[in-house]
Amino acid sequence: MHRHPTVKWAQRTDRVYITIDLPDAQDVKLKLEPEGKFFFSAISGPDKIPYEVDIDLYDKVDVNESKASVGLRNIHYLVKKAENKWWSRLLKQAGKPPVFLKVDWDKWIDEDEEGKDNKPDMDFGDLDFSKMNMGGFDAEAAGGDENDESDTEEENEVGATPAGNREAPPPSTSSEPDTKTA
Repeated sequence: MHRHPTVKWAQRTDRVYITIDLPDAQDVKLKLEPEGKFFFSAISGPDKIPYEVDIDLYDKVDVNESKASVGLRNIHYLVKKAENKWWSRLLKQAGKPPVFLKVDWDKWIDEDEEGKDNKPDMDFGDLDFSKMNMGGFDAEAAGGDENDESDTEEENEVGATPAGNREAPPPSTSSEPDTKTA
């Protein structure tokens, strides 16, 4: 019996991104047919467990313009759509998709956001971060000298024992129960 690897997908008007999460896949076989039939099989792991995906995509695809890349952790397939239109789902079959099929939120863009610049807005203009108190430590501002190589006062005291080497107090020799509460 074949297992199903996790399959993630996202789309644009002209293409579909399919990512198959299967580390150390061996004997990888990929097949894409113009009517949208997508087939994947491979073995993985020390026990050579067989994995398979056999799905019918929502619409026709351009096999010649589609590309695959097999990596160490996953297999990427860029599927070129035959028509430049948004698909309402990945699979031809309506209803609940199989449990191994998931949306690739790292690549997902909504249809109405597609033409826009989808990079995060990181323009902070003339904001000067050096004037903000961001919780960092400034040795000079704290009154210390950044070239000061001295240790803490406790470590510099004569006869001081480092914190990790302190002895525990001797156990109580009293026969009376300890009545102290914390």
